Amino acid sequence: MADDRIGVLDFGGQYAHLIAKRIRDLGVHSQIFSGDCRLEELQGLKGIILSGGPSSVSAGDAPEFDTRILTSGIPVLGLCYGHQLVAYHLGGEVSKGRTREYGKATVQVSDSVLLHGMDAVETVWMSHFDTVTRVPEGFTAVASTDICPIAAMEDPSRKIFSTQFHPEVTHTPHGMMALENFVAVTGALRTWNVESYIPLLFEKIKTDAKGRKVFMLVSGGVDSTVCFVLLNKALGKDRVYGLHVDHGLMRKDESALVTKALNAVGLDNFAVVDASERFLKALEGVLEPEIKRNIIGNLFLEVQKEEFVRLGLNADEWVLGQGTLYPDTIESGGTKHADKIKTHHNRIPEIMAMIEKGLVVEPVADLYKDEVRKVGVELGLPDELVWRHTFPGPGLAVQELCAATVVYPENKQKLESDIGAMVASAGLRPFILPVRSVGVQGDERTYRSVVALQGEADWKTLEDLATTITNTFPAVNRVVWLVKPAAVDLGSMTVKHGTLTRARLDLHREADALANQILRKHKLERELYEFPVVMIPVSFAGGESIALRPLYSENVMTVDFAKLPRAVVQEMADAIGALPGIDAVFYDVTNKPPATVQWE
Repeated sequence: MADDRIGVLDFGGQYAHLIAKRIRDLGVHSQIFSGDCRLEELQGLKGIILSGGPSSVSAGDAPEFDTRILTSGIPVLGLCYGHQLVAYHLGGEVSKGRTREYGKATVQVSDSVLLHGMDAVETVWMSHFDTVTRVPEGFTAVASTDICPIAAMEDPSRKIFSTQFHPEVTHTPHGMMALENFVAVTGALRTWNVESYIPLLFEKIKTDAKGRKVFMLVSGGVDSTVCFVLLNKALGKDRVYGLHVDHGLMRKDESALVTKALNAVGLDNFAVVDASERFLKALEGVLEPEIKRNIIGNLFLEVQKEEFVRLGLNADEWVLGQGTLYPDTIESGGTKHADKIKTHHNRIPEIMAMIEKGLVVEPVADLYKDEVRKVGVELGLPDELVWRHTFPGPGLAVQELCAATVVYPENKQKLESDIGAMVASAGLRPFILPVRSVGVQGDERTYRSVVALQGEADWKTLEDLATTITNTFPAVNRVVWLVKPAAVDLGSMTVKHGTLTRARLDLHREADALANQILRKHKLERELYEFPVVMIPVSFAGGESIALRPLYSENVMTVDFAKLPRAVVQEMADAIGALPGIDAVFYDVTNKPPATVQWE
C-alpha cells in the first residue's frame, strides 16, 4: 500500500478530503498532508495533488509551500489554489480577477493528457477570484472560460498538470476523467475498497480507545448510528454506552422514531434523556447562529457528564464517541489553514480540547456521507437507517432563523435595481429579504443578504440567475423563489421578532412534517440527500415564512438544489401555507457554493 498512495496537500480549502475520497473512489489509497509539509515527508508517493484554499498565492499570510515538490519528478496535479500555486512558483503569472466565478461555468477544452476523453465544451464547477493569466515556460493552456483564460494547463514532460475548476465535485460531470487520467500517469495500483477498510476502522477504534470504554452521543442519524454499530462490533456491548438527548429541537416525533429504529437492530445499550426545557431556556433570546451552535454543543457535554454521575461511571475509564464526518471538521475551520464557515456542535472549543487530550473517538471522521452509508450496508444495517435524510445535530436550531430587527445591505435600492435589470427579461422581479444567511464563497465564510425572485420561471432559468446574481453582487450569497403566494405586498414586509421558543418550534415542526409527508407520498425521498425546511422571520401579514431547501448531493461539500416536480412543490406550499402563522413559502434555488446547506 505504501508504494501506491497518492498524497493530497491541504491548504485549508473545502475540498482536500473530498479529493482524497475521489481517489479512493477510483480504488487508490490516498493520504492527507498539511500544505506546508516538506518534500521528505512525501517520499514513496505515486502522485501529489495540491488542493484548493482561501489564500492568495502571493499574499504575505499564504501557507508555506516546499517548491521542491514541483521539481521532484513525482507527478503533480494542482486544483484551484493548487493551479495558481503551480503557475506562481514555476514562473507563470497569477492576477486578481475582475469577476468572481462561483458555481457552474462552461469551459472550452483542448485535447490534452489530463483532459483526455472530455468533450470540447464541458460544464465545470468554479470557486475562485484570483486567476492564472500567464502559463509557466513549458506549459500549455488546455481549457478556458470567458472569465478564466487559463482554466487548465499542463506540462506532460514534467508530469505536472493543473485546473482552476474542481474536477472532484459532482457538479463537474466529467471531472472524474481528469482524476482517472492523473492516476494513470502516476501508475498507482487500485487496491482500496470499503470491505477492506472496515477492519481498519475496527483497529482505529481500538487504538483510539486505548482500552477504555466509549460513551457515544447517538442522534439517530446515519453517522451516529453507523458509529454506534462500529463501536459495538469493535469493542463489544459491555464497553459501549449510547445516549440520545432530546434537546427540544428535533423534528416531529423524532426521538420516539430513533428509539424504535435502534431497538430494531438490537442496539439496546443506550438511554434517552429529555433535556428540552433546559436547552430552550439556555437558547431563550439568542439571535446569533454561532452562539446558538456553541450553547447547544456545551449543553450536550453537560448532559453527558450528568448521565455519567447518574450511572455511577468512572470518568477515567471512558472516552466520548461522536459520529463526526469530515465536512463537519473542514467547515468548522478544523484544518490548519481553513476558514471557519460555521462551528458544528461537535467542534466547539471544549470538544477540541478533549480531542487534543485523546478523550474523543470518532470512527468515521475521515469519511463522507456516501462512504458511511456503504459502511452501514456492509455492517448489515436496514435501508430505513442507512438511507435516512441527514439532520444536523443542533436540529431545527440551525433551520430556524432568529432576528429582532430588519437587516438590509447599505446599497439595497441600487442592488435591487441592478438585479431587477438582470432578471427582467425572464419576467421576474427581485426583492431583498430583511435577513442574512451563511454562505461559503472562495472557501471563505460569508454572512450576507438573500434575494427573492417573484414571478414564473423554469428551474434552469432560476439556477442560472442565482449563479449570475451571487457571482456579480458580493452582497448576496443566496437566492430564493417565491412560491406562495405568487405576489406579496412588499410595503408590508418586515422581520417578526423571533427566537427559539417551543411555540415557534412546534409550528416549524408541523411545516417540516408536512413537506416530508408529501415527499414520501410521491416516493421522492430517496432522490434527495437532505431536505432542510427553514423558518425565516420574514413577515407580510403578522406571521413568518418557510423556505424549502431540498438538495441533491453525494458528500455535502457541494450540493445542487433539487428540481422537484412543480406540482409537488405547489402541493407542499399549499399545505404549509395553510398553517396559521405562515405568510409565505419560498424555494431555495442556490447551489453550494455560494450558499451553505443550512441557512445558519
